[in-house]
Amino acid sequence: MHRAIREAILDGEFAGGEVISQVALAEQFGVSRTPLREALRMLQNEGLIEGEPNRRVRVAELSLADLEELYTIRIPLEVTGLRLSLPRMRPEDVGRLEGAMAEMAHFAELGEYRGWHVPHMAFHRGLTVYAGPRFNALLVQLFEHAERYRRMHFGRLLSEQSTTDHRAILDAVKAADRDLAAALLARHLARTVFGIIELVDPAYAPDALRAVLDDVSATTGHEAGVEVSRPKRGTGRRGSGARRRAA
Repeated sequence: MHRAIREAILDGEFAGGEVISQVALAEQFGVSRTPLREALRMLQNEGLIEGEPNRRVRVAELSLADLEELYTIRIPLEVTGLRLSLPRMRPEDVGRLEGAMAEMAHFAELGEYRGWHVPHMAFHRGLTVYAGPRFNALLVQLFEHAERYRRMHFGRLLSEQSTTDHRAILDAVKAADRDLAAALLARHLARTVFGIIELVDPAYAPDALRAVLDDVSATTGHEAGVEVSRPKRGTGRRGSGARRRAA
């Protein structure tokens, strides 16, 4: 039940800000109130829904400000998790990362996003495997929130840039280059934010995110910033539509 409702939220079946009655949810998913209430409690703890009066819930809003805040939390946390984990990685840990890469390539070739999503998450959690359970529990939650934005704005498209980024990060891990791996990971994660900004509102200035990337660059000695192309003619009009859908 919890996973079914979460997937519906991540897939955009319930729009950000939409108010839904528990009665309607129980009927839609064919469950009684008790398991539904437990599922909703878990989703509220994850920040995907908010409680409303009269047994209703509101789906958490989407916005560029929220997206930026999400990544200003996620990037330093995931980068730190990688830096803590990399010195402790064993050959079998690297082998699992290679296996996740192979699975991603397989599902990408088939165009199966749901299949690709599982090893993609496994790859990212494999980078922070030794950071500790609290680290990884929070990172899983942040990953899911980020996935909602990805699906909303990019659909189920699988980019070649993502594959290139994952390979570069893994090569740095195999070379035991903690600084380079950290900078590449930060840049990889930030691409999502800048890509969505270009679609939604190219005039939006993600100053907090840029400050985070500057800190990663200073710490690692490698550039973590993302080159942002100038929006093409017409992008602003498409972005306005995307912004309305995300509001």
